[in-house]
Amino acid sequence: MAKASKSSGDSEPVIIKKYANRRLYNTETSSYITLDLLSKMTREGREFVVVDAKSNEDITHNVLTQIIMEEESRGTNMLPVNFLRQLISMYGDSMQSMVPQYLEASMDAFRKNQLQFQDAMKGAFSGGPFAEIAKRNMEMLEVATSAFKGKAGEKPGTASTEAKDDEIAVLKAQLEALNSKIEKLGK
Repeated sequence: MAKASKSSGDSEPVIIKKYANRRLYNTETSSYITLDLLSKMTREGREFVVVDAKSNEDITHNVLTQIIMEEESRGTNMLPVNFLRQLISMYGDSMQSMVPQYLEASMDAFRKNQLQFQDAMKGAFSGGPFAEIAKRNMEMLEVATSAFKGKAGEKPGTASTEAKDDEIAVLKAQLEALNSKIEKLGK
């Protein structure tokens, strides 16, 4: 079973039973739930395990993959086509067993970067002569970030694929630079 993120406490993970009719049952609340609710629980850091109600087999990985597929089909594309192709090409490769650990470490580094950046920005806003400048810069950064996300209600595929690929290449380069900085800080 893949390692799940810890919730705010050391509580046991919620058991979700999946029935043959594809319904999901939350044993903690004694109610049927949707994939959207599981997605929300994941974003909140709530740990859960999905088991097949008949065989008691752990199917958490399959359900999480299904959630990603639904998010991607809604136009919230976070996984670029080139990345998906590279990932698929790794199946059956001699390095396949290393990919999950690499991806997990990369996401952990990305999250730590994100938290460090947020903490630095909070510190910049707490006072001092440059607080107002930092606040305006942060507002501009948020505007620029929202441009990458696209407008609400925009249909998928309206932006050119080449522009998205260029944006992704820039973001990858920035992520690599941030990862190398984190590695240097860790030494």
